[in-house]
Amino acid sequence: MVDDANGPEVPQDSVPRPRTLGEIGLQNFAPYLMNRIMGRYNQSLHEQLGKAGLSVAKMRALAVLSVIDGLMTNELAVYAVIEQSTLSRTLDALEADNLIRREAGERDSRVRHIFITEAGRETFLGIWPIVADAYGAMFTGIDADEHDRFLATLNKILRNIRKHEL
Repeated sequence: MVDDANGPEVPQDSVPRPRTLGEIGLQNFAPYLMNRIMGRYNQSLHEQLGKAGLSVAKMRALAVLSVIDGLMTNELAVYAVIEQSTLSRTLDALEADNLIRREAGERDSRVRHIFITEAGRETFLGIWPIVADAYGAMFTGIDADEHDRFLATLNKILRNIRKHEL
């Protein structure tokens, strides 16, 4: 740590903070780039999933539940990166389509755990090629080592900013 007379201690290995966005530029500002990338990725998925009758929010919920089943609603909201109000409507629609089921918690009946149904699993498996293709397109021309380093960096960033233990 360096004790800077002009401010708080700054870890020596940290990225220097620019004074203004104009000084750094949009193309060198990671949050801007991440938003652009995810906006384009989500738009691509939206177009493709719409043909299958699903929204991006429904796909995200099914994707998470296909890997981690039985989550509580608040946990699913964190993992799927969906606002609680949007997730509530999404779960209502998924349940109406028999793609998920909600069960009361064993210890607390007010708590609901969400499970993917067999139909939900089949639906997700059916759209997985769309998701995989969109993911693959993002990494065109990027070799495996660069991909792995990128994921490691993203995981470090997530640990730095996350508010949840999930």
